[in-house]
Amino acid sequence: MSTRLILIGPPGVGKGTQSALLHARLGLKTMSSGDIFRKEIEAETDLGRMAQRYIQHGELVPNGVTIEMMAKRLRDEDTRKKGFVLDGFPRTDRQAEALDEILFEMDMGLDKVISIEVPEETILHRLAGRMGCTKCGEIYHSRNKPPMREGLCDKCNGPLFVRTDDQPQTILERLRVFKETTEPVIGYYEKTGTLLRVDGSVGPEETYQEILAGITA
Repeated sequence: MSTRLILIGPPGVGKGTQSALLHARLGLKTMSSGDIFRKEIEAETDLGRMAQRYIQHGELVPNGVTIEMMAKRLRDEDTRKKGFVLDGFPRTDRQAEALDEILFEMDMGLDKVISIEVPEETILHRLAGRMGCTKCGEIYHSRNKPPMREGLCDKCNGPLFVRTDDQPQTILERLRVFKETTEPVIGYYEKTGTLLRVDGSVGPEETYQEILAGITA
């Protein structure tokens, strides 16, 4: 039996970490909206070209384009068999409604929507020191997970960089956008009885065990 999950929460709560753990330990397919955008753009599909036009101008990809991309991925046979974890989608009530419609058409439902909750000051602390590898994408932190050699990735020797969206002012803006646009989605799923709130301020393993207990109860 496949398991179908959504991870929701502001940037810096550990959605990517938990998504990777759920994939490694339960075999669930992980689907990040950002990764799907990149794949469609690289493949130069019509949807990818459409999304790229908005991204290049620093604009949000419209709901319709995002929904169509996610629907395409959800319909893959592999996704149906293994189950999935959605990270970064749905971001709005409209996207949540569209996801319900897509899953209904596929005769599928959601098992749990997991809200990973972390105090804002902890998020600011986490993101402010974050660095990424330009080659392999490995993530480091100046205090919590520093590289062995300053400025270089331990895995591939690639140069590290601080993403523009991890600058303090940008972080505050991202949190504001989450509260305004995506936080209402938590309420949407709370009404359906599928919401599971977990503490993301503890270690990754403790958070994972809380998720596991919630989805297997």
